[in-house]
Amino acid sequence: MKLPSHITLPGGKRPSAASDRTPVYAMVGNPNCGKTTLFNALTGLRQKVGNYPGVTVEKKIGTAYSQHGRPIQIIDLPGAYSLAARSPDEAMLRDVLLGRREDTPQPDRIVCVVDASNLERNLYLVHQILDLGRPVIIALNMMDMAASAGVRIDPRALERALGVPVIPCEAVNGRGLLELRLAMSRGELPLAKHRWDIPGPIAPAVAELQASLVQNDARPPLVARAEALLLLTDFDTVRVAGSKLLSGRTHETLGQWRSRWTKEGTDWSAVLIKSRYDAIAVLCEDAILHGRDNRAVVSDRIDAILCHSIWGWVVFAALMGAMFFSIFTLAEYPMNWIDEHVAMLGDWVTGAMPAGDLRDLLTDGVIAGVGGIVIFLPQILILFFFVGLLESTGYMARAAFIMDRPMSKVGLNGRSFIPLLGSYACAIPGIMATRTIENARDRLVTILVAPLMSCSARLPVYLLMIATLLPGETVPAAQKAGLMLMMYALGTGGAFFFAWLFKRTLVPGGTPHMIMELPAYQPPRFKEIVRHMLERGWLFLKNAGTIILSISIVLWVLTTYPKHPNPDATATEQIAHSFAGQAGHVLEPAIKPLGFDWRVGIGLITSFAAREVFVSSMGVIFGVEAADDDTTPLRDALRSARWPDGAPLFTPLVCLTLMVFYVFAMQCMSTVAIVKRETNSWRWPLFQIFYMTGTAWLVCLVFYQAGRALGF
Repeated sequence: MKLPSHITLPGGKRPSAASDRTPVYAMVGNPNCGKTTLFNALTGLRQKVGNYPGVTVEKKIGTAYSQHGRPIQIIDLPGAYSLAARSPDEAMLRDVLLGRREDTPQPDRIVCVVDASNLERNLYLVHQILDLGRPVIIALNMMDMAASAGVRIDPRALERALGVPVIPCEAVNGRGLLELRLAMSRGELPLAKHRWDIPGPIAPAVAELQASLVQNDARPPLVARAEALLLLTDFDTVRVAGSKLLSGRTHETLGQWRSRWTKEGTDWSAVLIKSRYDAIAVLCEDAILHGRDNRAVVSDRIDAILCHSIWGWVVFAALMGAMFFSIFTLAEYPMNWIDEHVAMLGDWVTGAMPAGDLRDLLTDGVIAGVGGIVIFLPQILILFFFVGLLESTGYMARAAFIMDRPMSKVGLNGRSFIPLLGSYACAIPGIMATRTIENARDRLVTILVAPLMSCSARLPVYLLMIATLLPGETVPAAQKAGLMLMMYALGTGGAFFFAWLFKRTLVPGGTPHMIMELPAYQPPRFKEIVRHMLERGWLFLKNAGTIILSISIVLWVLTTYPKHPNPDATATEQIAHSFAGQAGHVLEPAIKPLGFDWRVGIGLITSFAAREVFVSSMGVIFGVEAADDDTTPLRDALRSARWPDGAPLFTPLVCLTLMVFYVFAMQCMSTVAIVKRETNSWRWPLFQIFYMTGTAWLVCLVFYQAGRALGF
């Protein structure tokens, strides 16, 4: 396609191939169109991930390189079906493209990623973006999915109709990336030549709003026209912090037209939407050639099982059971290898250094603390592998679908279950995922209950208690997996109960309806899954090497000093005399009714930094107590722990009670921080700490005392 020799951008700017300025592309598209996969393929590891200032909507900025080796900056904007924003994510996309944010410059060019198998629906967002008058490249992604659906698309016909480059590609397989990179490397790009007729009754309102935006809000004419159409579609109801407000004159003009049409009974929003779809239908007549839809038949057959009111639950339970079974079987060998090498390292340090506080710090503080948590890395990797597998295949949306009915019983819908399900891996991205929920009240309730879903940080605590509870190497993995599944079910049930309670007390409101696209089934993208799994694993190790290491060293110091005046005092007496022991004894009256002693109390205090720190704390405390035998596994040290009267401390009932405590307790400073940022207030994270910790104490009190009364 021959490009025009000269084009003019909005605002009178002319692009120049010789310019030293790095071009900025915005990458946009519908959810599940493969946009992030394409972004990752173009930028590789040259990415920065953060949040927009003032609002916790994630932004990804990456650097790609042109065919001439020049850098190209790409902003991966949140997925959306339309610029008519109904959630903070979509509002951020709208504001960046319209130039409403001072912290993010308006992109020079736009790459619209389109799902070729759902072209007509995806073109609605493209149609809105073309109105902006910016240079646009359309990446026609998932061409393989379209072909398997029996749909043939003529990219050249679409290119002729719109007047912008249309690049067919398959991001997952790496096809079309070179062509897309070449298109992005051009010094000049044509502006879209598509035209669509604005309905006559609305044209005067568009013209008046456009004039106001140009005069009072300093918008370029084409951007002003597109924004006027958008304002008449959704009235700009969703706002996010940090975005420029419209001028009072523009709001006044908009309000006047709103009042006029309300009196006339004109639904201008529906008229505009229908007009766009009519124009899109004309585009698709020449570009789409339909054939036999083989994929739809297969997809429907799979959905008939996975979304069935009974079989869907059976499959969901089977997948969860398989995940926990794998955690206890596949991870056993690498865990044993790590355990052996940690013990070897401890023995080597013991033999290489003279006795003294420094050697004890390394063996009982650093190695016992960090080594006791690193051993769980294989099981955490397996958990993230399963979560990534469910997401990449398209099953996650089906899980939300089957959960819609039980979620409606507590006042939410299935869309809230996606953040909750993601919180099984980590509550932080799960809470951030709530920004896709349109209703503000439902979003708040989902944030408040998301930490009740058992995250990967709880996994080491559960595994340690299960190993202590079920001694011996012959315990069936299915029995351990069943016990783990019970803890996850308890957390999920707790989240549902409090969601029901909050929807009737704190933030009352009706149950919203759920409209959700079920993405096409896709083969697992193992490269992306493994990449995500390794990223989370590295984050876990970095956490172990910084936070957990620091806390382990500090805890060792607190358990070692001040020294007991009696040089012949036992290790237990030394800990009781130490700063940590004194703090534990202060806490003991509050936790003794739960079956916990002051040593467990120390672990509860330190694990507020991160739940998994409990394991390293127990490694330091009971590693010090077992100083005569540095190779004793922590689970064996816990089994041998005693109360002053000689009774065992970690009985089966206590192990179960401690697991229940960690199901409900809010012990994660990072989660508290992200809730504060999401809600822009300390009110809700403090409330979260109070209600979750109070629930944990009360439930454990009833559970432990009832167990004792029954003779356990």
